[in-house]
Amino acid sequence: MKSFYIILFVLFFSISAIMAQGKDIYSYKVKNIDGEEFDMSSLKGKKVLIVNVASKCGFTPQYEQLEKLYQMYKDENFVVIGFPSNDFKGQEPGTNAEIKDFCQRNYGVTFPIMSKISVTGKNIAPIYKWLTEKKENGKLDSKVLWNFQKYMIDESGSLVDMAPSKESPLSDKIINWIEK
Repeated sequence: MKSFYIILFVLFFSISAIMAQGKDIYSYKVKNIDGEEFDMSSLKGKKVLIVNVASKCGFTPQYEQLEKLYQMYKDENFVVIGFPSNDFKGQEPGTNAEIKDFCQRNYGVTFPIMSKISVTGKNIAPIYKWLTEKKENGKLDSKVLWNFQKYMIDESGSLVDMAPSKESPLSDKIINWIEK
């Protein structure tokens, strides 16, 4: 009887691991900055750089680099997606309308910006739970440590890697990933 429970336990965790590895970014729906549903499955076949953004952060000038990156590769099946978050020292206090205006007025942002969410803690948005937990994404565990942390998603919707806040969106690591 004991061996039956051991087999059952192993089987359960094996199936859980297989299911986690089968998840991809396409199973998520989020709200865009205007409050409309955005189905991540609309990004199938594209490389996606997901970034938690904030308007009052030392890294805020990365908006300019993110827009430049988007303009350079948007016609090559690449997109940047910004997720505003106020999780770090209140550096994104604005409403969605204020965030949208700030991004367009100060940085000419044309890449998609989503509604403000939590990227860490007990209220973490489901998409960020997937990005940060290996049991969800099948690739790696990470913790969002600050604004402008970047997650790289391949054309099949799988997590590839993460780049820290201090790493420029125009870094060799990110450019090489896009171009390969």
